[in-house]
Amino acid sequence: MNTTPLPELKPISLKDIATQAERAMAMMEQIRAAMLAPTARKEAPLFSLTQLAAMLEVEKGSVSHRLAKGDLPSGRLNDSRSRREFTVAESRQWVREYRKERLRPDGAEAVTIAIGNFKGGVSKTTTAVTLAQGLSLLGHRVLVIDTDPQGSLSTLFGILPDTEVEEEDTILPLIWGTETSIRYAIRPTYWDGIDLVAAAPMLFNAEFVLPSRQIKDQSFEFWRILDLGIDDVRSDYDVVIIDTPPSLSYTTINAFMASDGIIMPLPPNALDFASASQFWSLFSDLTSQIQEQRGVDKHFDFIHVLLARVDSADAASTVIRQWIGQTYAEKVLPVEIPKTAVTGVASAEFGTVYDVSRYDGNARTFKRARDAYDSFVKQIEGSIHAVWARQLRVLNGSTPAAHVTKEHQR
Repeated sequence: MNTTPLPELKPISLKDIATQAERAMAMMEQIRAAMLAPTARKEAPLFSLTQLAAMLEVEKGSVSHRLAKGDLPSGRLNDSRSRREFTVAESRQWVREYRKERLRPDGAEAVTIAIGNFKGGVSKTTTAVTLAQGLSLLGHRVLVIDTDPQGSLSTLFGILPDTEVEEEDTILPLIWGTETSIRYAIRPTYWDGIDLVAAAPMLFNAEFVLPSRQIKDQSFEFWRILDLGIDDVRSDYDVVIIDTPPSLSYTTINAFMASDGIIMPLPPNALDFASASQFWSLFSDLTSQIQEQRGVDKHFDFIHVLLARVDSADAASTVIRQWIGQTYAEKVLPVEIPKTAVTGVASAEFGTVYDVSRYDGNARTFKRARDAYDSFVKQIEGSIHAVWARQLRVLNGSTPAAHVTKEHQR
């Protein structure tokens, strides 16, 4: 018989939980101060002449020759005067000059993309941030909207949701109906070309406010709050990226219904595959109800499934990748994001592969991770151009009216 005395349970009060919360927040402040020292704010990386030439897809000599012309930023020599470096802002000026034909055409408006999945831990927020950074390095101007009360995306931009985000910095005034345009909440970030609408725990209130407004006013369209709120700024940006909560919440529905396209990061493991299946089933049921009861129609220009956190050494993932391919077919992007030490190190420092100026680990491992994200961003840029082409056809009247949903008639 086991005579080991049982541990004495000490009751944990709500006051104890509050104390624990204070300790957790204090630790987060210490960690951020250490990771983001000396300014306690993130700083964007610098790019060498070689890296700038790679962005422009030209030879290094061509950049050196263009420098002599003096019409684009010349950067500056580093402290050891061994190489010339360019900031993100300076690099983007070069990119926008060299990629003029790939930027948003006159008459087109921002393409809105929602990043969604039913559960956490699938690289949803990392996908949103890296996509924004990657598109900005292609010359595009990006607005990112954090609709997750956990505020992970805001944290990756160096902002602590609990202490540095007020209600008026979030989408809540839109939810309450005190604002009709999201412009009030837009703030610049440390990364040139990317603006942010932050999130904080008080966003949980949206899950109570929206159904309450619906009950009081039967004509109220709770699913269009974010869609209408973005309208005022669609001409200011090339792309709007919305990071959603890891659940099918009222804010997630708003994000999806405001979007031209959806990206679902999906690691090839059985539990994530099952969770994704449930997600689509519930989303279909809910939107079917809205369609039947309100006569609302909605078309997406694209839905992409991104294989994320792929472990090449995991034999089981090969089978699950086959399941994903058979289930989602052409929706699966022809690129996989590997699970590497690079992404782990970057996330531990509140960053992504694009934040890494110098990687101390294996250079080939870093290149594999960076190349995968670059390929992903290029794939999405192709979809963005396809949406712009559709917008221009609608504008010019060459798209049949039957193919234009009320969501596209702004």
